[in-house]
Amino acid sequence: LFSLDDVLVAACTERAPHNNDVLGASLPKADAAAKTSGEAAYAQDLRPGDALEAKVVFTNQPHARLRSLDVSAAEALDGVVAVVTAADVPVNEYGLTMFDQPVLIGPVNTDRAAVASDVSRWEADNLAVVIAETAEIATAAAALIEAEWEPLPIVADIDAALAPGAPLVHSEASADSNAYYHYVIRNGSPDEVSAAFDSAHVIVEGTYELPYQEHAFLQTEAGVGYLDDAGRITIETAGQWTHEDQMQIAHALDVPVEEIRVIYRAIGGAFGGKEDMSVQIVLALAVRKLADLGVQRTVRTEWSREESIIGHHKRHRGRVHARLAADAEGTILAVVGIARDGARDGVGRGALP
Repeated sequence: LFSLDDVLVAACTERAPHNNDVLGASLPKADAAAKTSGEAAYAQDLRPGDALEAKVVFTNQPHARLRSLDVSAAEALDGVVAVVTAADVPVNEYGLTMFDQPVLIGPVNTDRAAVASDVSRWEADNLAVVIAETAEIATAAAALIEAEWEPLPIVADIDAALAPGAPLVHSEASADSNAYYHYVIRNGSPDEVSAAFDSAHVIVEGTYELPYQEHAFLQTEAGVGYLDDAGRITIETAGQWTHEDQMQIAHALDVPVEEIRVIYRAIGGAFGGKEDMSVQIVLALAVRKLADLGVQRTVRTEWSREESIIGHHKRHRGRVHARLAADAEGTILAVVGIARDGARDGVGRGALP
């Protein structure tokens, strides 16, 4: 066993070779000492003294159309600096592989977004962002927001989504069903596959239901936003794809990517759960709203564990039907499988195939 001091000494004193011959070398991890000592700065650790606090308000509606939204009582609460709504989003859409999610749900759609922004398709769709002097004030103001909803049919599972005449989750899409994509990935001809099954000693076939998986990383979603010395909207957070974050923020704010800066602090756990947007775009919107009001202060937000579990994207729910053929020695001769994803694309198009 090694003591903490032993580990710190090893992490601090070991250096990479001075030449280019690094293959096979044991190289030090750049952040090993800071993480071992506890000195590493995570997004939740960023607490500037003059920072305002932002509360991201969820819709709490699995499927409903927003008829009206009144934030006046929240704006009037003492200590509230601003409330960000869909009206503040120039291009109200985002997404990793396709823009199929509104940044903020609002009662009025614009022709600048492909996705209908007046429909909540998930309890954690964002409704507003309250910016206040303290987190407590922001939370109290969030409770004063009044929203009128028209409930829409719930499409609860894969069978309901694919049933004839099923309500369309994305009615704005050109497709007449809830199926986003149909991939066929084949190695070998259909005749070869049929022959393999015909000659198989054993065939195993089954259908498997895969539930959503909660990543449960220790650090919940958090970050700060501010204008840097060059006037760029700067977001410090934790994620997995800085450039994708930058691109999606710039798209929603309708600015060139060079006007957006994304800095990742120590990421901690992620496991795929921080690939998608959480606080990045809404923090950027908050920064711009404050700048428009002449307020040059950092804004900070942090999700609770409950908000994190509700609000961040999960490992895909799905259904897999698999059929395997093997010979008498156990060698697999052929595999046929079908996998199905959930309600939004996210990274499903890349992960499931």
